[in-house]
Amino acid sequence: MHCQTTGSWGSYSYMPVTRTAAVVGDPLERIERLASENAVVIFSISSCCMCHAIKRLFCGMGVNPTVIELDEDPRGREVERALIRLLGTSPAVPVVFVGGKLVGAVDRVMASHINGTLVPLLKQAGALWL
Repeated sequence: MHCQTTGSWGSYSYMPVTRTAAVVGDPLERIERLASENAVVIFSISSCCMCHAIKRLFCGMGVNPTVIELDEDPRGREVERALIRLLGTSPAVPVVFVGGKLVGAVDRVMASHINGTLVPLLKQAGALWL
């Protein structure tokens, strides 16, 4: 499903959760597959204010991220635990992948944005053209 936001903030896509995709497979493999198949992936929880801020950041830059809302996914808890193992820290969301590479949680994403390394990464992944 594609979710259009109002104003000039942009939009982002929610990955539909199909029964078979939600029930089958190792959570780490699923994370890796999603990250490699999409230019930008944000693992999020719909009620998380920091997740919302990260989604707004990318949409405001003109990026159309794929958003995985873990609280709406039948295997979201397993994926969240896998993200915690991957990051080595808790809480696990938001977590951002760009071009199949782990950027990290909110602190690393914001640091990358501030120090100017995020935009080139987005361009290299084909998520940003300007």
